[in-house]
Amino acid sequence: MLDAIIGKDGTIRDLNVVSGPDMLQQAAIDAVQSWRYRPYMLNGEPVEVRTKINVIFTLGH
Repeated sequence: MLDAIIGKDGTIRDLNVVSGPDMLQQAAIDAVQSWRYRPYMLNGEPVEVRTKINVIFTLGH
């Protein structure tokens, strides 16, 4: 689980690990840093929002 701020432009800022296996934390950070969100709107204006992001890894065979 990661804690992040989604900026007014939809970019991820201030990304921090909250929990999860040590060996997957950097992979989760690397993945989420490349994501872009649609900005959160409040009264028609984009605003920053703090959120928790769950990253689920699936092992293939």
